[in-house]
Amino acid sequence: MTETVFKAACIQLASGSNINANLLEAQRLIEHAAREGARLVVLPENFAYMGARCADMLEISEQDNDGPIQHFLSQISQKLGIWLVGGTLPIATASAHRLRAACLLYDDKGQRVARYDKIHLFDVNLVETDEQYVESETIEPGDELCVVDTPFGKLGLSVCYDLRFPEMYRALLDQGMELTVVPSAFTAMTGKAHWDVLLRARAIENFSFVLAAAQGGFHISGRKTWGHSMIVDPWGVKLAEQTSGNGPVVAEINMDFLRATRRNFPSLQHRRFHCK
Repeated sequence: MTETVFKAACIQLASGSNINANLLEAQRLIEHAAREGARLVVLPENFAYMGARCADMLEISEQDNDGPIQHFLSQISQKLGIWLVGGTLPIATASAHRLRAACLLYDDKGQRVARYDKIHLFDVNLVETDEQYVESETIEPGDELCVVDTPFGKLGLSVCYDLRFPEMYRALLDQGMELTVVPSAFTAMTGKAHWDVLLRARAIENFSFVLAAAQGGFHISGRKTWGHSMIVDPWGVKLAEQTSGNGPVVAEINMDFLRATRRNFPSLQHRRFHCK
């Protein structure tokens, strides 16, 4: 049975190359969120490891359903009795040179109930800040959408660069999505320009709650991420935000508000074009 009103949390981190240190900090903030009553908690992209290069993740990639990072997610969700979205972590593929950036969902018994592999890969050249990213050299893209029945409603999984592709969220909506998670590691430059407006747009155009857990700070590669983890309601209102520094962002989610909004302002029923 769906919970009408519950608390959700997004965890903001500035992860580095020490997995144990990253997991200890994640655990501290997850426990903080749970003490505040959060029943659904979202970790950011690359929460357990951000090295100097994307290819560094190959060395710490795990087999599907096995490995210390996955064990951590299972154990902490069971221990605290929460549903936990494990941002992204590297999962091995058949190739020694490629991995999947997997977003994993665990229930309050510590059981993995869903896996979404990041579809849109960040291959860009930011001339203004002399930053270049070619995720496709290391990451193999996923090709399946993921919407999961949870006690909180139908939860759609997405990751970071996916946020720039509204057709993906329309496709999630067509599968019943009511809440969306967006674990991310937006660069400081692109985050300052687009993060806020993209999150609010995805919430408004789909009349969905958006839970965006972000990396925020300086990393071993010299990269600076934007932070500003936030929870946005279906009317585009920011319910909570962590602008900088590590911390949990906690807000109350009211599914009756979502359904009333969709009923009273039925733009989703007025669509003339649909994703195929």
